[in-house]
Amino acid sequence: MAFPEAYAEVSEAVPKWLNKGDNAWQMTASTLVALQSMPGLVILYASIVKKKWAVNSAFMALYAFAAVLICWVLVAYRLAFGDKLLPFWGKGAPALGQKYLIGRARVPASRHEKEGGGFETVEPWYPMATLVYFQFTFAAITLILLAGSVLGRMNIKAWMAFVPLWLIFSYTVGAFSLWGGGFLYQWGVIDYSGGYVIHLASGTAGLTAAYWVGPRPKSDRERFPPNNVLLMLAGGGLLWMGWSGFNGGAPYAANVAASIAILNTNICAATSLLVWTSLDVVFFGKPSVIGAVQGMMTGLACITPGAGLVQSWAAIIMGILSGSIPWVSMMILHKKCALLQKVDDTLGVFHTHAVAGLLGGLLTGLLAEPVLCELILPKKTRGAFYGGDGGVQFLKQIVAASFVIGWNIMSTTVILVAIRFFIPLRMPEEHLAIGDDAVHGEEAYALWGDGEKYDPTKHGWHSSSYAEDITPSPYVNGARGVTINL
Repeated sequence: MAFPEAYAEVSEAVPKWLNKGDNAWQMTASTLVALQSMPGLVILYASIVKKKWAVNSAFMALYAFAAVLICWVLVAYRLAFGDKLLPFWGKGAPALGQKYLIGRARVPASRHEKEGGGFETVEPWYPMATLVYFQFTFAAITLILLAGSVLGRMNIKAWMAFVPLWLIFSYTVGAFSLWGGGFLYQWGVIDYSGGYVIHLASGTAGLTAAYWVGPRPKSDRERFPPNNVLLMLAGGGLLWMGWSGFNGGAPYAANVAASIAILNTNICAATSLLVWTSLDVVFFGKPSVIGAVQGMMTGLACITPGAGLVQSWAAIIMGILSGSIPWVSMMILHKKCALLQKVDDTLGVFHTHAVAGLLGGLLTGLLAEPVLCELILPKKTRGAFYGGDGGVQFLKQIVAASFVIGWNIMSTTVILVAIRFFIPLRMPEEHLAIGDDAVHGEEAYALWGDGEKYDPTKHGWHSSSYAEDITPSPYVNGARGVTINL
């Protein structure tokens, strides 16, 4: 039971600067984003992979969520949002002290000159503890998305070492540079809620990690059926609905920008899903549930860098492009690119996150609406579509993307090369052949089969009337470029 001081109009527990509505919404948004990872992506990963990898895939996500939280409060939060150490990195320190956490939230390196003179700093109307947890949920989901590229063969011990190192030496650099007051933030680059910091970074780093870890066994690459499509939809649904907190929490307040962001997020995701599904029907003759989830994902990733800054008609345009360009890169270009053919990106994270996130960042540089930008951005900004200096903004978006791509390739490579001196990056062949039982001593289901369709000639039931179109989905048997892509 709370004491009266806890809910008094003004007290030590309710300081004058506290906006209860903003604080309540930010904690709600944090919970929505956390649910995207736990249980959203845990469920999605467990169900979209081959049955023998269900436990391992879920555990990689579960471990990352827990490990990132502890590293975040020990040092990483202030590397990303603390005082400036370098133009791309903050001063690392714990975010655990009572004095620090109950004070008003503040991003010190974000101090910038106002248009009318003077200076201002990002200072939301709630405690630092709220901001620390909100930003943790973004860091955690980035590592979990990255994991999708190396499912089904990465040594779990190597993954346990990789997570804290990549968080500290890769994620915090992008977060500080674009959000925490670093050089790209001060230059005026737009990344509303993580198109570059999260999606471009996770997709680029995931492809790089997949290269260094090596491919899955040939049998898994050729056939990697999801073990539970309906459960995959449940995980995908949590991911979609949680995105309202993902983009709606980005303004750090329950304001007009948050409302626009949530509406645009859902418009773009729906449009992208419909376009992707339509392309599947046109080119492959039938709609795919896995394809629909991929289209949903690319729409969500694409709108993220500009969710609260573009008009809703622009969100439809972004949805059309995010449902088609990543589809082309995955289904057509993947087959023709020797590098993409060589690198085994298990769930196609490069296509659904790096390509879609880059596309969204560039489109934001074209479509950012000046009035909406004034609602949240520290400097007067507009996309190239609206004339003025909008063309310069588009160039800034290109430069920022190049930095994020380059840093993630370099940092991911250095981290993995260092780890492999002590721990093999890839599971031993006997573990790869068996799966979860060899790696964890556990299996997801006590059932026969490994995602195969029921076949009466194999499984003991015969009938001359048995007739069905059982043409397998190309997402399952590898006929469409990548074996399984999300």
